[in-house]
Amino acid sequence: MIPARALGLALGFAADQAWGDPRRLHPVAGFGTCAQALERRTYRDSRAAGLGHVALLVGGAVGLGYAAQQWIRIPWASTAATAAATWVVLGGRSLEREAEAVLDLLDAGDVESARVRVRSLVGRDTAALGPDEIARAVVESVAENTSDAVVASLFWGAGGGVAGLLAHRAANTLDAMVGHRNARYARFGWAAARLDDALGFPAARLSAALAAALGPDPHGALRAWRRDARHHPSPNAGVVEAAFAGALGLRFGGVNNYYGDRCEHRPPMGYGRAPAPGDIAPTVRLARRVNAGALLTAVAWCVARDRMRRQG
Repeated sequence: MIPARALGLALGFAADQAWGDPRRLHPVAGFGTCAQALERRTYRDSRAAGLGHVALLVGGAVGLGYAAQQWIRIPWASTAATAAATWVVLGGRSLEREAEAVLDLLDAGDVESARVRVRSLVGRDTAALGPDEIARAVVESVAENTSDAVVASLFWGAGGGVAGLLAHRAANTLDAMVGHRNARYARFGWAAARLDDALGFPAARLSAALAAALGPDPHGALRAWRRDARHHPSPNAGVVEAAFAGALGLRFGGVNNYYGDRCEHRPPMGYGRAPAPGDIAPTVRLARRVNAGALLTAVAWCVARDRMRRQG
């Protein structure tokens, strides 16, 4: 018999692949609205204030998930709750759609519209990007967010059920909102950024391992991971981006101009050539394989743990 948690994860993953994010009344958007309202009360230019902000919001999400797990005892209802939470927190299909939409615009020669559309994937200034630079933005975002938007949620869902799913999505959302290295959030957003790094750490390594195992060049993926990941400013994004770049025979990295005056020079990831628009589709296909591998890993983990519990 398949455990309720494993079945719920699989059904939620299937719902995300079929429909993408809920188009109206998305709970994650609602969480973001609550976080913004709370920030108006909790904001101080200090790490302590940021820690309290994170504790209230992530703690509330964990508490809600844990209460649901304790209250729901019927297997089919537990499966339904896990499936609903999984569908809500995953973003794999929506990520694919955005990447494919940018590719369609580039294929049509509409670079200006592609510059606008790619803003849904990256936080950098896209106004002056050419087709190859847009392609680099897309493939790097698909690689990084495959871990953040799918693999990490499945990992914590397998380990913690609904509470784990909500905890990771809450932490990841807060990092996107306040985990920035700028004058306002350098201290207040520190706790959100560190928590997201901690929760994303195992999933990033799993994502990289799956990219190596399921990509067209396993050796290249492992070699780039070993050589290049540590040079990236993020302890997790570098691992995934290096593995994807190596697996696809590409070279990620370069200059990222952000809105305002901030400019980052990202170190090279991988051994190949710079990405071009034709590399978006292979990157999306690899992301799909990594997502499927993560689901199988999560289901196997749930089944093995349930079997050990029954035997013990």
